[in-house]
Amino acid sequence: MTRRGPTLVLIGLGAFVTTLDNTIVAAGAPSIARDLALDLGALQWVALGYMLPFAGLLLVAGTLVDRWGRRATLLAGLLAFGAGAVVGGLAGSVGLLVAARVLQGAAAAFLVPGLLSLLSLLRTNLDARGRTLGAAVWTACLAAALALGPALGGLLSAVLGWSWIFFVNLPFVAAMLGLLPSSAPPGRKPDGPRPPAAAMAVVTASLVLLTAALVELGGDPRTGGTLLAAGTLLGAGFAVRERRTRARLVPAELTGNRVFAGSLAVQLLWGLGVSGVFFFTPLVHQEFLGLGPVGAGLPLVLVAVAVLAATPFVPGAVAAFGPPRTVAAGLAVVAGGLLALAAVNHLPAVGPRVPGMVLIGAGSAFTVPLTSHALDVVAERQSGTASGLLTASRELSSALGVALIGAVLTAVRALRLEAGAPAGVALAGGYTAGLLAAAGLTLGGALLAVRVLRTPAATTSSPGDKRAVP
Repeated sequence: MTRRGPTLVLIGLGAFVTTLDNTIVAAGAPSIARDLALDLGALQWVALGYMLPFAGLLLVAGTLVDRWGRRATLLAGLLAFGAGAVVGGLAGSVGLLVAARVLQGAAAAFLVPGLLSLLSLLRTNLDARGRTLGAAVWTACLAAALALGPALGGLLSAVLGWSWIFFVNLPFVAAMLGLLPSSAPPGRKPDGPRPPAAAMAVVTASLVLLTAALVELGGDPRTGGTLLAAGTLLGAGFAVRERRTRARLVPAELTGNRVFAGSLAVQLLWGLGVSGVFFFTPLVHQEFLGLGPVGAGLPLVLVAVAVLAATPFVPGAVAAFGPPRTVAAGLAVVAGGLLALAAVNHLPAVGPRVPGMVLIGAGSAFTVPLTSHALDVVAERQSGTASGLLTASRELSSALGVALIGAVLTAVRALRLEAGAPAGVALAGGYTAGLLAAAGLTLGGALLAVRVLRTPAATTSSPGDKRAVP
């Protein structure tokens, strides 16, 4: 039997540290680039090395958690995550650093479903208040990681060196290992379904190639085109395989659910815009505004503060307008914030950027009902797979966002440099183009939300199924 207190602490620490590794690298990226002599394309792979395996392995990892048991999976994931942190902190080359990030991303892909399964276990055994507390712990730790990641990365880089961006993971890993015996039952379900390994390999390879294509298109169009063609071909093969086989990686009941599929698409568009912009923001703050590593990451804290400040108003908006309109309005506000940043990006000062960042954070808070609404229209027996898909979509959008906005930024910056612009000004010009692209993607998500998120009269796979608890 699990104990609620230690289990909630374990869940909170896991949510914090796996999200932190998505954001902490951003403010330290310029220091890493200088020490390892990396160009912008290579620097993106320090982030993508974590995001891609995280997204690509989530679905099969969720299935393996059921087969191996929560405790065994979490133990292996924590040890691998810690090993990746050690290797990353000691890395002296970009190849070793990216390999360490890949190991951490793969480990995180197993940690998150394992921790979410503990949250589901608590939901089964607790009353409504206890279930709300578990969800609140998870959400609060995600928000805290978003707020502290860039600033903490900048502080560690400036004071101790960028290696400590990775070493800082180790205390969290040690604490979670200590909590594991009293928090995670050792149960195992060896008769669970075997994951379709071939399908997982094909779709993961497709995602890696497509993301690499976006990175390369800005610098080497020929290589980027080749990667794009290969990734598209593999993706098409995966789609054909899914339509013809019974052992699907993604159940047909989910892909055929208009609201759920639409939620995945909306989340993808939002993440494509926001994640890519955030990765390059500290770089622009250092190279164009002249801020240090700490100062470059601090303005992003405003986004997370705005998320937390706006969150109490979300339930009232959902009750008054419904999830589709609430999410669409939030996305429209995010797009407005991105446009506001683009309008003042030519000014070499932080102050004019504050309103745009606040709008991005406040608008993002109103997109939170997207996840609960998507799970609410899914049969309870498929809620685990649906949660994995939603998490995979979020992580995939982060990876593709860094690659896509990076491709736009790199192409425009190259044009500005050829025209004789100083390096900082050229980078700022590319960043403005990235902001405009992100605003367009986010507005597309807002329009899609209004059209596809309306709940039909019957949304579960069978009338007798219980709806999943958001």
